[in-house]
Amino acid sequence: MIEREKAAGAFGRTGARFAIVLLGGTMLAGVPAPLMAQVGPAPEGSLPTPEQPAPDPTQQPIPASQPEPTEQPTPQPAPIPQSAPATTPAAQPTSAQTAPAPAPQGQTIRTISVVGAQRLEPQTILSYIQMRPGDIYSQALADQALKDLAATELFSDFRIRNESGNVVIEVTENPVINRIILEGNDRIKNDKILPEIRLSPRQIFTRSKVRADTARIIELYKRQGRFAATVEPQTVELSQNRVDVVFEITEGPKSKVRQINILGNEEFDDGDLKSEMVTKEARFFRFFSSNTSYDPDRLAFDQQKLRQFYLTEGYADFRVVSAVAELTPDKRDFIITYVVEEGERYKFGNVTVDSQIRDFDSDRMTQNLGIQEGDWYNAKQVEDTVEQLAELAGTFGYAFADVEPQFVRNQDDLTMNVTFVLREAPRVYVEQVDINGNTLTQDKVVRREFRVSEGDAFNSLQVARSTNRIKSLGYFQENFEIEQKEGSAPDRIILEANVQEQPTGELQLSAGFSSIENFILAGSIRQKNFRGRGQTVGASVNYSRYSRSAVLSFSEPYLFDRNVSVGADIYRKDYNSFNFTNNDRNRTFEQSTTGFSVRVGVPLTEYISAIGSYTLNYDDVSLDEFSYYSDIDGDGITECDPVLAGRYLCEAVGNRLSSIVGLTVALQTVDNPYRPTRGHNLSLSTEFAGLGGSVKYLRFRAKGAKYWPIFGGFIFSVQGEGGVIKGLEDRGPGVDDVRLTDRFFLGEPQFRGFDIRGVGPRVLRQPIREDEDGNPVVVTERDQVGDDALGGNAYYLGRAELEIPLGSGARELGLRPSVFLDVGALFNVTAPDLQNSPFPNGIQRQSRNGNGDLLFIDPTDPTKTTTDPTDGMGNANDPVLFQVAAPFQEVFLGDSASPRVSIGIGVNWNSPFGPFRIDFAHVLRKEPGDDTKRFTFNVGTQF
Repeated sequence: MIEREKAAGAFGRTGARFAIVLLGGTMLAGVPAPLMAQVGPAPEGSLPTPEQPAPDPTQQPIPASQPEPTEQPTPQPAPIPQSAPATTPAAQPTSAQTAPAPAPQGQTIRTISVVGAQRLEPQTILSYIQMRPGDIYSQALADQALKDLAATELFSDFRIRNESGNVVIEVTENPVINRIILEGNDRIKNDKILPEIRLSPRQIFTRSKVRADTARIIELYKRQGRFAATVEPQTVELSQNRVDVVFEITEGPKSKVRQINILGNEEFDDGDLKSEMVTKEARFFRFFSSNTSYDPDRLAFDQQKLRQFYLTEGYADFRVVSAVAELTPDKRDFIITYVVEEGERYKFGNVTVDSQIRDFDSDRMTQNLGIQEGDWYNAKQVEDTVEQLAELAGTFGYAFADVEPQFVRNQDDLTMNVTFVLREAPRVYVEQVDINGNTLTQDKVVRREFRVSEGDAFNSLQVARSTNRIKSLGYFQENFEIEQKEGSAPDRIILEANVQEQPTGELQLSAGFSSIENFILAGSIRQKNFRGRGQTVGASVNYSRYSRSAVLSFSEPYLFDRNVSVGADIYRKDYNSFNFTNNDRNRTFEQSTTGFSVRVGVPLTEYISAIGSYTLNYDDVSLDEFSYYSDIDGDGITECDPVLAGRYLCEAVGNRLSSIVGLTVALQTVDNPYRPTRGHNLSLSTEFAGLGGSVKYLRFRAKGAKYWPIFGGFIFSVQGEGGVIKGLEDRGPGVDDVRLTDRFFLGEPQFRGFDIRGVGPRVLRQPIREDEDGNPVVVTERDQVGDDALGGNAYYLGRAELEIPLGSGARELGLRPSVFLDVGALFNVTAPDLQNSPFPNGIQRQSRNGNGDLLFIDPTDPTKTTTDPTDGMGNANDPVLFQVAAPFQEVFLGDSASPRVSIGIGVNWNSPFGPFRIDFAHVLRKEPGDDTKRFTFNVGTQF
C-alpha cells in the first residue's frame, strides 16, 4: 500500500483545514508578521475550509457535496502553498523559535539573492517581484514582494529577510506532478473524467488547481444524478520533488426523484401535469428509464413543458412561481416541489393576417387560417400558423420572411386577438450551395440530390425535398438539415449541407430455427456507398440443412451522371424438397436455379419512377430415382412415384428455362427509406414469362405502406401487399397451369406467427395405424404427418405496426420495441385428385430381379420366384409384391382466402455486435393445415 501524505501541504479530504503560523520579530526585517506564512497542523476551527463549488440554485436546500474535513495529524507536517496573504493574528514566539532583533528601516537595498531554487532560475524568480536593488527597503515593499510570489503559485514556502541591505529571498518550490491517478470511479470511466481535469503530468502542483479539478469531477457526477459523490485528492511524495496526485472517488448511489409535488393547480390534477414532464418519479416499473434521476437542466425543461401545456389549453397568464428541489438527508433522493399560478382561460378573438408582401392578399390568407374565433386559445396553433405562413412565403422565394404574431389580451371578455404580421422581405435567389464534412462521399453524390441549383429562385418546399433526398441516401446522420445563411446581398442566400458520414457497410448474420428448415444461417455483406460514388455492391450467402444460395449484386443510381439507375444480380439457389414426414424432411429432392437479372430505372416525376427488368433462370428439378421411382404401370418403365415422393413433386421434376420481362412503377414519399417515420410507398409490378424459354405465365403484384408519427414519439404504420399469377399453358386435366416452383408461398419471414411456407394449400399424408383393439385409427399429430406445401396462385398480406418510444436510457441502448398485427392468406390452386384415398392396406409394387424382369411366385415351390408370368397350364402366376407405403390417407387443406391473423411484439436493438431483431407472435386465426411458429430472431452489424 502506497503511503500518502494527508497532512498540511498534502491533501486529505477536500476542504481539509490548514493553519498559518505567523512569525513575528525582526527575522522578517520589518515585514509584518501576517505576510510570513508557515503551515502546520491547526486546531479545530482555526480557519475556514477552502472555497466549495457554487450550489445549484434549484437545489433548496442541498448540503455541501463534500464531508466535513477532519484533522490528519502527521509527525512532520509538510508546507502547503500559500494562496493569499494571511490575515490571522501573529502567533507568539515559542521556546524553539526566538524572536530576532528588529531589522532597520529605510536602508537602501544593495543586493537581492534567491536561496532554495531548484528548477527555476533566480533571475526568473526575481522577475516576479517589484523589488529592485537601489530601492529603499520598507514593510510595504516587502509586503508587495510576498504578494507577488504568492500570486505565482509556484512555491510551497517563501520568506524574505534583510541583512543590512542584502535582501535574501528563501523559497521552497512546489513539486512537479508525475502522474494523475483516479481510484474508485466505476460509473464514469477515466476517458470521461481525465479530459475535465486541468492538472497534467509535468505541471507545477498547486492547491487551487487541485481544488478546481475536484469541483469539476463532482460536477460530472452531479450531471449523472450522483449528488452523494465525494472526491478526496491526495498526494504521494516522490524523489526529486515530484508527486503523484490521486483522486479517491466515492461515487455513491444515483439520486432519484422520490416525489413531485405541485401546488396551486386547480383545473388539472397532479397526474395530468406529471405526465407532461420529462422527469418521472422513481418507481419499480421505470427500471430502464433514466428520467427518474435528478437533473437541474431537466427541471428547467419541465417548467417549460408545464407552461407549454397550459398555453395549449388557453391559460395565457400561467406561470411557475417557484421550482424547488430538496435533497433528502441521506442524499439518495430528491423531492421536487412546483408552485404554479394558473390564471384565467382565454378564447381566440379576432384572428387576422396583415401581409406587407405585395404578392399575398391579407384577406384571403385570413380566410384560410385554421384558427377560428371562439376556439379556446392554443399557443401551439399560433406557433404552427407562424411556421405555415413562413413556409408559404418561402415557397414563393421569400426565404427571410418574418412572421410576427401580435397579441391583444381582453381581460373583460377573456379573449385573445391575434394578428399575424408578415413583414416585407425581398425575393431571394440561391447564391451558393456548399457541402461540408463529406470525407468519403464524393461531392457530386450529395449535390445531385439538391432540387435547387445556384441561381435558382429560393423555394422552401424544394429545400425540404432536398433534405429528405439526402437523408434517404442513408449515408449521413438522421437529423441532417440543410442550413440557410444570408448571402452577399439581402436577396441572396447560401444553402449549406453540413453532413456527418455514417457507416454505410452492412455485415449481417441471421440465425433461426424452423420445424421445416431446422437450423438456418444467413450472411450478407453490402456497401451502399462503394468508393464514395453512391454505388451499391453486395454479396449474400444462405445455408440451412435444406437450402443454399449465393447472390452477387451491383447497382448504380446515376448512370454516366444521368438520372438513370441500373443494376444487376447473379445468383445460384439450391433447394431440397417441399415435403417432410415425422418431422424428418425428405432430402433427395433437389431444385437448382441459376440465373441473372438486370434492371433499368428512370424517374417519371419527382416521386414516381419506372423500373424495367429482364430475368433469365435455368431450373433443374430432380429426385433420387432409386428411392422415389418405381414401375407404376407394370410395363417395365420406372417413373416418379407420387406415393413415394409426394404428389406435387413429381409434377415439378425436369429442366426448364424461364425468360421473364418485368415492369414496376413505384411511388415513394417517405422521409427515410431505411427507417421511415412519415410518408408512403406504393409499387405496382407485372412480369411476363414466355419471351423464349419453356415457362409461360403472367404475374401481377402490388405493395403499399403508409407511416404516421403520432403522439409522444409513437410511429404507426400500415403495410399491404398482394399478388396473382396466371399460367399461359395447358398442362393437362387435373394439373395446375402454374408450376409448383413459380407459385406464391407465404409464411416466415413475411407472415410472423407462421413457419416457412406455413400458410396456404397443402396435402397432408396421415398414417393409419391400429389401436389396441385392432381397429384402424388415423394419426393427425402434426409431427407425424407428411406435409406437401403446394403454394398458391393468389395471396394477400397486411400488417399494422406501432413502434413504441422508450426513455432516453433505452434509446441510448438502441432499443425500439413494437406491437404488430398481421393478416393474410394464400389460396387458389387446382385441387389434387384424392379419389383413391384412403389406402387402408398401403401401397404395394411388384418386385423385379437384377435384370429388371418382373418376379412371380413359382407355383411348384411358393418359396421361390420365377420370371415366367404363367404356369405350364397357362394360368397366371401370382406376382411378388413388396410394401412401398404403410397404410395412410391424404387430405387436401388450406385452399381458402379466409384471413389468417396473428398478433405479437417485436424488438429492434442496435446492439454492440450489430442490429438485432426478435419477434414473439401468437396466431389468433388460422385454417386447418396451417403451420404456426412463435419465435424468430436475426442479428447483423454495420461497418
